[in-house]
Amino acid sequence: MTKSRPIHTDFQYLLELKEQEVIELFTDLRQYILELHPDSNEILYHTHALTAVFSISEKLSDAFCMLPIYTNHLNLGFNKGTLLKDLNKLLIGTGNLIRHIDVKKPSDYRNLKVKTLIKEAIDFAIKDMDKPTKSIGKTLSKIEKK
Repeated sequence: MTKSRPIHTDFQYLLELKEQEVIELFTDLRQYILELHPDSNEILYHTHALTAVFSISEKLSDAFCMLPIYTNHLNLGFNKGTLLKDLNKLLIGTGNLIRHIDVKKPSDYRNLKVKTLIKEAIDFAIKDMDKPTKSIGKTLSKIEKK
């Protein structure tokens, strides 16, 4: 198991306002993603959802997945989901690019089919990246402090 990366304080503050079950799911799923790709950069946003985006670089355009947390649920989103093979037909959604998996319990993502999909998304992002990144394994907060 890889060493755990602490949750950024800006994000943690807003995360603590969520329901305990959602916090636990987010924390576990985040750790799972970081174990699958420890070098990913985590870009944090707070817009319509509190979101952790996992990217091959410091750019959103190089992201492979995201964890948007809404009022009382979260999703495992794939930024370029429509471009993935998704052989097991796990992804849902109607957007031009983004697709997601509903997350209600750990078995929704801690399984071989989802692990394979995450790895496919990572490989796709690496091949699709324009130029090498300067950032590896960083957490970048884009959360505006009020």
